[in-house]
Amino acid sequence: MQQLLAAGLLDPNDASFLGGLQSGVFPPVVNDGTACPQLPMPFYAAPGSAFGSHHSYPGGLPIHESNNESSDIELAGQYRSVYLHKDEGVVALNPEAVRGRPVTHASILIDQDIIVGAPIWHDWAKPIVFQWNADGSEFHELNIGGNGITDNNGAAGNSKTGGHHILSIAESMARGLSPAFVITQASAHSNPSLGNEYKVVNWIRAAAIIDGIDPVATGYLMTDAKGNPRLPALRDLGDIDLANIDLANLGQTNLLAEYQLHNLSDADFTYSIPAIGETQIILETLAPRYGYDPTNVSVYNNNYRNPVLSFLTGERFLILYSQQGLAGVQGELDRLRRAHVI
Repeated sequence: MQQLLAAGLLDPNDASFLGGLQSGVFPPVVNDGTACPQLPMPFYAAPGSAFGSHHSYPGGLPIHESNNESSDIELAGQYRSVYLHKDEGVVALNPEAVRGRPVTHASILIDQDIIVGAPIWHDWAKPIVFQWNADGSEFHELNIGGNGITDNNGAAGNSKTGGHHILSIAESMARGLSPAFVITQASAHSNPSLGNEYKVVNWIRAAAIIDGIDPVATGYLMTDAKGNPRLPALRDLGDIDLANIDLANLGQTNLLAEYQLHNLSDADFTYSIPAIGETQIILETLAPRYGYDPTNVSVYNNNYRNPVLSFLTGERFLILYSQQGLAGVQGELDRLRRAHVI
């Protein structure tokens, strides 16, 4: 904890967090401090985000990850189709068109293992940071990975992000997963381009402190001529001596397509967050019809809100409402009542 604070990767002003800073960085788990700590709940029971945000219902996490996984795979296929070739190997392009000699292109890689793996690994820690409370609400998540003020190598910048993100990166690094995989995973909350590289760098730095490893020595980061931590050059860029180049002026020198694709795959919050917000209003409107009082928080959440969202999802609920209005929603809720779900 002291190392995170000294490195500017934790905000001391967050000390009022419930239980203190340490409980925010390391929420309690089952058998904590023993040789066999365990998640506080099954993966399939976890929500996908903070209460009232995207996929915030029991089972929301596997729904969220399923959507992200499908998105990453489809986006990679789109990139291959538009920018590369149907075949990832050496491809002949109009072999008869250029003086009778084939024109070939070297194999270009978008690593399918990373595309498949990064969305699965990214949110694994959410069962820890989004534990269910007795009243059907959730334990709060602490934002870490920066101080929120001077995070861009001492300049203005804010790299604070949800603790689940840092813990997930730490786990991958502790297991020795490749720099390309870990950086892709770390890019979920911000693509390291357009001035945002420092955010991904800080998240890897914070994860390395949690792991007790040197991120430079292990290949997850490098330092530039100014001594600032940067993302390393990967995939045979050895012809450029990055250590002696002013990377701040040169710009982003190593941006793998996987980073961008994973970042895009985690971006359905533009629909899934408002889906929950609007769905909660609709559920409150219809609650008296099913005998529930929103002011009786525990009963309302545990017996009505959470079961409804677990069965329907906020996204399906909003699509249904936009097409069929309250009548369509009532039809679905009536089915859940007949099945004794609510």
